[in-house]
Amino acid sequence: MRIALLTEGGYPYAAGESGVWCERLVRGLGQHRFDLYAVGRPSSTGASPALPPHARLVRAADPGGASGNLLERAALGAHRAARRAYGRRDRRRFTEAYELLATGLCAEEGEETGADLFAEGLHALAELARERGGLPGALRSDDAVRALEAACRAPGARRGAAAAGLPDHLAFAEHLEGVLRPLSLDWYEEDALGAADLCHAAAGGTTALPGLLATRFFGTPLLVTEYGVPLRAHYLSSAGADRSAPLRTLLAALHGRLAAEVYRRAALLTPGNAHTRRWQERCGADRARIRTVHPGMAAERFDGVGEDEESGDPTTLVWVGRPEPAKDLIALLHAFAEIRARQPDARLRIVAVPARDPGDDAYLAHCKGFAAQLFPDEAAGAHAVGENPVSFEELGGPEAPTLEETYASGAVVVLSSVVEGFPAGLVEAMFCARATVSTDVGAVVEIIGGTGLVVPPRNPRALADACLALLRDPGRRHRLGAAARARALELFTVEQNLAAFRDIYLELLSRAPVRHRPGDGALFAHPAEAHVRGSWNPGAVTAGTGAPDA
Repeated sequence: MRIALLTEGGYPYAAGESGVWCERLVRGLGQHRFDLYAVGRPSSTGASPALPPHARLVRAADPGGASGNLLERAALGAHRAARRAYGRRDRRRFTEAYELLATGLCAEEGEETGADLFAEGLHALAELARERGGLPGALRSDDAVRALEAACRAPGARRGAAAAGLPDHLAFAEHLEGVLRPLSLDWYEEDALGAADLCHAAAGGTTALPGLLATRFFGTPLLVTEYGVPLRAHYLSSAGADRSAPLRTLLAALHGRLAAEVYRRAALLTPGNAHTRRWQERCGADRARIRTVHPGMAAERFDGVGEDEESGDPTTLVWVGRPEPAKDLIALLHAFAEIRARQPDARLRIVAVPARDPGDDAYLAHCKGFAAQLFPDEAAGAHAVGENPVSFEELGGPEAPTLEETYASGAVVVLSSVVEGFPAGLVEAMFCARATVSTDVGAVVEIIGGTGLVVPPRNPRALADACLALLRDPGRRHRLGAAARARALELFTVEQNLAAFRDIYLELLSRAPVRHRPGDGALFAHPAEAHVRGSWNPGAVTAGTGAPDA
């Protein structure tokens, strides 16, 4: 089978969680041919990615990059550089399509006509871009801005959109051009996406947009896998904190409409957890076309720790993760203060992964200062060196060189977050057979499944009580840890993830209509009878002879 894999974040150039999953999928399903379409910013090194023989990088494009950069010119093709401005007829087609899209965006949430108008306008723009070699500056033209302004001020428009002014319209037009830049790519040819048996998008939103257009142009089934929720990430992003309220309304409407259209047209959605599934259903996805496939994680590296129940200091709590406000380390420190009051020998290790955001360092420094105030250095005697019961370490440093050694050092792993999607660190702790205490956020309950303790978020006292219950009961702690490891090995391994997608690929191909291509040698594209001379119907008459076929 020929799979067009639409990757997020620039894979195979870029690393990250999405890149790791794509790498495992491509290498694990070697019986299929993978054509990679990288939607995202590639690494600055420009190094050629090492791919297995059955995979190749076909196209790469950066929808969020500056217009006219080298990457975009390569993605659009050399013939795009010579394209001419629209004539009167094409300009009218563009204006009509853009008016439909803008009207659908500005319609009140919940109106089905708004979603239909947005979809009609989007596909009309895609048809125009395919026929005329892209949308050369049209999305930021005066015609586009005037159409957007008229839609915002039309009767029945969203209240927030109606308050938008000219600066908001200009800023939105610029953002929309980046989101819809995949419409102008040269990927929609018979030898590109048209040659694929299945489009598999590694994320929704802009990443899945080329697959959405391939479904319309060629009838190629679209599979969308989401282990996070791009729409949720947009809502929670702090990048647009300085934007006006009307502009935020328009941007939220755009990403919401695009997500809903992708979910509506996809042949199958495979969220990574029930939390993501609820977001998809809230955006209008059909439950019958949603199938949860948990992300696969490498369990072998944790085998040595997971099979040793007695490892770890029985009085130590461990927290591992990215230090950011959503992790609520302040609540964890408050909880540990109560733990120390009731069990003075308890210790807490806070192990931070290397910071990816400048704000992480500032938050970590704030937490260190708060911990120093709560827990002054203590010494066993007058001549001993004082030591703080809370240690702050960095993963990869001398105190915490590896994840497995970090988890092995403690008896209980703690998660204190107020916002989570799919906390991979919790699964890693389960692979290590560690009992866990977590807050009830995101997909935590789905992951734990009764093998750990779950408390409400922002409740330090409940967090302290749960931690103390496990610290004081080694038997219960070991039983929960063993059950957690068994559950993780059953649900969250790479093998179960690959097996699920192997079955899904065959299922979608079996339901898709056969598309005959010149010289196509795909298996099962023609019935076996087609290769046998003569007719399988004894009563058939050969054309032009009037006699039965011999």
